[in-house]
Amino acid sequence: MIVLDTHVWVWWVSGVEPLSQKAHRAIRTAVDQKAVYISSISVWEVAQLVERNRLQLTMDVTDWVAKSEALPFVHFIPLDNTIAIKSVQLPGSFHPDPADRIVIATALILGFPLVTRDERIRRYTHVRTLW
Repeated sequence: MIVLDTHVWVWWVSGVEPLSQKAHRAIRTAVDQKAVYISSISVWEVAQLVERNRLQLTMDVTDWVAKSEALPFVHFIPLDNTIAIKSVQLPGSFHPDPADRIVIATALILGFPLVTRDERIRRYTHVRTLW
């Protein structure tokens, strides 16, 4: 069981950027367990990146997200009140980016490691990360 950071989700589905061997293994295991989790804030991030021409997909963003939603091993976790509060009350010091905070809060509440290449997140000792 793992949570994918937004960039890992995009890279994994698109195959545009290489994932680490550890990330590949974790994702393969989670696929077998039908336990790949993605915060719904990542959908918002992808849509924003597409809208700002910072990410180009091979299809419309709505269709791209729908293809991920249709995968039987992927589960999108909506932003709920518990995650929202946790994202504001993260222990220690962490940068103010709300999307990163929500992804971290999601991983903490689920109790699953977060697969990310983001160094700032990986240095944040209060969440388990894989890369």
